Amino acid sequence: MLFRLAFALVSMAALLVDPIDAVSQDMLGSVDLNSPEMSTSEMTRAEVEALLKAAPQGPAGQRSADLQGKRLSRLDLSGLDFSGSNLRLAKLNRANLNGARFDRADLNQAWLIDADLTAASLAKASLLGTQMQRAKLGGADLNGARITADLSGASLIGARLAGADLSADMRNQSMGLMRGVLKSADLRNADLSGANLSRADFEFAQLQNANLANCNLNRASLAGADLSNANLAGADFTESDLASALLPSAAALEKARNLDKARNLNLARHPSE
Repeated sequence: MLFRLAFALVSMAALLVDPIDAVSQDMLGSVDLNSPEMSTSEMTRAEVEALLKAAPQGPAGQRSADLQGKRLSRLDLSGLDFSGSNLRLAKLNRANLNGARFDRADLNQAWLIDADLTAASLAKASLLGTQMQRAKLGGADLNGARITADLSGASLIGARLAGADLSADMRNQSMGLMRGVLKSADLRNADLSGANLSRADFEFAQLQNANLANCNLNRASLAGADLSNANLAGADFTESDLASALLPSAAALEKARNLDKARNLNLARHPSE
């Protein structure tokens, strides 16, 4: 009887937790990243190149290879073209993907922890449930991509995410609220103009000089984030969390929308013009 009562109380407490804090995207606690499954490759670069070359051509003449679930960690795949390919569940941890192309590729639930995607192109790629902690994406093109990936600690300096969708997937919450997670990520000088960032997590992110014009930041978490000199023209801050955030000048904030509806807004923290 006491066990049932305790279970009921725990269940009730769980229902009171803010869904934003009940995210179960972080899978690293139960995964050994040093295991052969997560740290080795079952193919060579030459074999990957041959597979890409032999892949059937799509309607637009582009080849789309099937690499679903393949172990490709620590492999040098720099400069290769994976556009339109199926890389769902693939393991690419610590892989060198510098300058590679993944336009319109399926990278859902793939693993790219500590991967080097510097100057890579992921335009309109699908990154649902993808693990990309500490990935290097400096100068990468993610324009129009669908991203509910974990990019905590990732470097996206100068990355392009115009029109990208990092909003929460409200249709499938069986594993928790899936949304773009960029905790402590470096987005200095990044272009996020017109992006859907609703409910996305930017806690303690570096967003100095970032372009957030016309972004949807409805219910996004920006607690502790640094938005110094960011372009906020037309950005919607309805119900966003700005606790301890470092914000631009008052003149820049006047161009934002619904800032008065943001939570934990401390105007005293606005830097002087």
